[in-house]
Amino acid sequence: MNDSLPPCPECSSEYTYEMGALLVCPECAHEWSPAAEADAEAPAETVIKDVVGNILADGDTVTVVKDLRIKGSSTVIKVGTKVRGIRLVNGVGDHDIDCKVDGVGPMQLKSSVVKKI
Repeated sequence: MNDSLPPCPECSSEYTYEMGALLVCPECAHEWSPAAEADAEAPAETVIKDVVGNILADGDTVTVVKDLRIKGSSTVIKVGTKVRGIRLVNGVGDHDIDCKVDGVGPMQLKSSVVKKI
């Protein structure tokens, strides 16, 4: 078929063809707009903010603003604990900070429980 047409986003078939303004897959009958595919390829840049609205970035130092009980453990991260060198990630649920807490170890935190220093 045509090498310039993208494969089907549903079944990855390379035999797509144009039908008017749409692209069609003959194997799974999926129809899509090439403009919608271009929008899907451009990842939306998410801005992660701390509890007071400061924008966070990789490598920042933050403090914990409330006591955090660690699930499955009796350990507690106290208010005011400094966390250095954070990394912003798309974690489990709304956990968007990957870090290493001194005395506790590596973990993920929510941006809603930290404040940028």
